[in-house]
Parts: sequence; structure tokens; C-alpha cells
Amino acid sequence: MLSNGKFFYPPPKDGSDFKELFKRLAAAGAGRPLGTDGFPAGPWTPELLAEAISEIDSNRVGVDLRTVQLWFQENDKGISPANIRWLARIFGCDDPIAISEWQMELSAAQSRLTVKRREGRRATGAAVLEALATAPTETEIRETVSSTAIAQDAHASWGESSSGLAIRSEALFSCGSPLNLPAAVFAGAAALGFLSYVTGVHSVGFERMDGVVKQVGFLWAPNWTVVFMMLLPLFLIFSVELLLFWKIEGRLKLTPPCNHADSFSAWARNVENSSFIYWAVFFICFIFAGVIQWIEVCLVPLMKGGGAYAIDWGKIATVRPDVISVQEAILFTGLAYLYMAICFYLFFSGLILLYTIVYDFSILVRTLKGRPDDDYQHAINEAGSKIISGIFRCTVLGILIAICMKGQSSYLTSTGENVAAWLINDMYSALQGRNNIAAGIGYRMPTHYSSLLIVISTCFVFSIAFVRLGVCGHLRKRLRTMSIIVALLVASYLSIGAFSGFSVLLGLSVLSAFYGLLNPGFGKLQTSDLGENVNVS
Repeated sequence: MLSNGKFFYPPPKDGSDFKELFKRLAAAGAGRPLGTDGFPAGPWTPELLAEAISEIDSNRVGVDLRTVQLWFQENDKGISPANIRWLARIFGCDDPIAISEWQMELSAAQSRLTVKRREGRRATGAAVLEALATAPTETEIRETVSSTAIAQDAHASWGESSSGLAIRSEALFSCGSPLNLPAAVFAGAAALGFLSYVTGVHSVGFERMDGVVKQVGFLWAPNWTVVFMMLLPLFLIFSVELLLFWKIEGRLKLTPPCNHADSFSAWARNVENSSFIYWAVFFICFIFAGVIQWIEVCLVPLMKGGGAYAIDWGKIATVRPDVISVQEAILFTGLAYLYMAICFYLFFSGLILLYTIVYDFSILVRTLKGRPDDDYQHAINEAGSKIISGIFRCTVLGILIAICMKGQSSYLTSTGENVAAWLINDMYSALQGRNNIAAGIGYRMPTHYSSLLIVISTCFVFSIAFVRLGVCGHLRKRLRTMSIIVALLVASYLSIGAFSGFSVLLGLSVLSAFYGLLNPGFGKLQTSDLGENVNVS
């Protein structure tokens, strides 16, 4: 039967499941244009069918060739609702009524396949095989299920052994909405900002012993406002985005189709192997950076007065009891340092996950070394490009966090009235040839040490990524550019308070950092570059 110049096959409505129905239609060439001799052009092949579906005008996503190949194979894989629509367009020969009939027929056939598949599993009594038989392809995952739901299923299938700190920490990044974690951090910072208004320390100045009036309000401290309201949420957004890409899409493309269901378990094992590191970070962040630092830097000076630390919003009660009482300051600083400990645990957990992604990628690439399949080479290069872009963004944000921390600490010991005036005066002094670095007062600055740990940690992860991914030919030029920006940021971090005019270098590095955040690819990557072979040793 002909319809719109194509071979039309009416819905048989014989109770066939999807595999049986599709096999007959593909062999008959249903929906294919007639040949020059007026006869059907022949059966469908996976390549021809994938190309025909992708050429449909309203189909902007297209269809993955490997998904179409699964339809032709003898397996339990069905078809997603989105692909039923496009397949009905092909078999219906662009006739609205026929397309509607084929959508109903294909949906019914898929339902029959699902029932048949479920009954077969129930008959065998093998509950473990159920997860393997129903594992969707990566294309079906993107079309029918959100990435966060798949991550939740992966954790559920891992079993009781997944209840450790490492898996639970990874679940914070991969389960639920991708915005949950960044939004929680931002909401905590906003709540602290509101409390600073209530207590009156949001904007407060005091006259130092040398006669300098300094602004030490909470909202004037970039290590609390800029870090927790902008830089850390962005870090979490990029790290969550990269993690979900790797678990749901990137890793699956580098895993043979028959092993897709095992991919989640393999990833969970890699995360679980880092359990000791998570516990070490948890101990350092909460015990040392949280409790001990709060007692030494805030609690003791508030209770005894004075101390070897510069006055800031947390200790302003010792010199301005009219603004906030000591009891209020103890409660407020306790909440703030608890929030900070949680946030920096999330930060270092993100770095651990980034390292795990790089390690996992290199292991998978090593197993595919020398594989002649161009699709796999393209998948390797595409995944490597996205991984290094995400890690570069997180590295830039990590160093910017350290810069804000060291900058605030250095400002408190300087003669600047506020952070902005301090940086502007430093720039003017450099232009006029003056040196005002030695004019400050010496205080203990533990933030200098903690910020240095952040720089070392972020640069370590970036260095590992540089070594592991530097073998990808198409990434070498980008890696060189990324390394220059990272080195410039590290130099500007080290220069803070070291010499007059450091703000000039700081401004240049921050501008280059924001350019790298907006465009980590430094120009569009050529499609031909993604086809280069990768040789990971």
C-alpha cells in the first residue's frame, strides 16, 4: 500500500509485542520511499532508520544510533515514549491519521513487551536480574528519566554497603535536584546575613589603637559574603553538573552496552574506596576548622577580651558592647563557624569527587586503548573535554575563594578603612611609587594557612587532571591556556599583602578567571578535533 510516495504498512493489531512487530516492519521496509522502479527500496537498517528519524523537522534531539541498534537486536530492550512518537511518524508515512494509529499500536506493543518481560523475570525468580534487564540505554535515560532519579536508583541498588560517609557525601551531590546543594549553601549565607542585621554587626566600624577607623561588618567581609553567596554555590553547581554528566552520560558511553547496569555499581565502588579520605576531611573541617578555630579565634577573645587576633565582626563585642553583647556574639559566631565547617566539608568533598572522576575516566580509557571504533574515540574525547572544563572552572573558583579569605585577613591588619578603599589605595600607591605594605599591625592570621590549604588542594586536583587528560591531543592547547590562568591566580594569591601594587596583578587575574569561567573552551572546539585518537598509558 502506498501513502505519500512511501510504502505504508497498516497496524496489524495482532497482539504482537514490540520486538515482534518491529522485526516485521523493519524487514518489510515500512515507511521507506519507493525506489526508482516503483517497488519498495528494501528493509530498514539501523543506520538508515536512525538517519530518517533524525531528519524529522520537529525532532531537534535526533536519536542515538546505538539505541536504534538495540531495537534490531534480540534482547529485552524496549522503546521510550519519545521514540515511539518518531517511529510512528516513519511508519505512518507522514499521514496524521496513520501516525495516530501507529502511536497507539506501538505503545500497546511496548506495554505487551513490558508485561512479557516482567512475567519472564518472575518465572525465573531471580530478583537480581530485574535491575539488569530493565537497565535503560543512555539515550532513554536522557529522554524519560531525570539524571537525579537515576543517581538515586544507583544508590538504592548498591545495597547496605553504600551507607558509609563516602557514598552519603556523593549522594548529596548527585541525588535530588542539581540546585539543592548550591541553594542550601546560599540560603545559609543569606540567613547569616539576616542575623547580622538583627544583631547589628552587618556594618560596624571601630577605631583601632593606631587611630585607624576600620569597617569590620559581616556584609563587608568577602570571605563570608562573596565566598558563600557566590563562589561556593558556583563551585557546587559546576561540580554537581560534572558529576551527573559523568555518572549518567559520560561513563555510560565508555562502557559496553551490555554492562550499562553495572556502571553505577562500579562508580559506587570507586567512591567507596575513598572512604578514609572523606573521614579525614570530615575530622579536619569540623574539629579543627570548626570547633577548635572557633574556640581559639572567637570564644576565648570574647570571654577574656583582647587577644592576638584582629578585631572583626565576630569579636566586635569586646570593643563595641553597645552594638552586640558577648552572649549574642558567642551564639552568632558559633552558628557561623558551624555553617562554615559544613560548607568547607562540601567543598573538599567536591574536590575528592572531581579527582575520582578523573581517575575513573583514565581507567576506562586505558581499557579502551587501541580500540578502532571511531564512536568510542569520539566519546572519549568528548568526555575528556567536558571533564577538564568542569575541573578548570572548579579550580578557578577554589583559588578565588582562597583569595577572598586571604584578602580579608590581610585587610584587617592593614590601614585601609574598608576592603574596597584598601585595594584602591594599593593601586594608587603602586602608580605613585609609594610603599604602604609595612604600615599595618601584626596579628595572628590563621586564615592565611587555611586559604593556602585550599589553593594546594584545588591545584593538586587540576594537576592530576592535567597529567591524565594532557595526553588527549585536542586538549593540549586548552590545557596550556588553563594552566596560565591558574598560575596567574596562584601568583596573585601569593602576592596579596606581599608588595605594593599587588591589586593590579589581582585585578588582571580575576578578569582572566571570569573569562575562563564563562568560556572554558577558549573558542569553539572543531568537530574534527574530537575525532583524534587518545593514548592513555
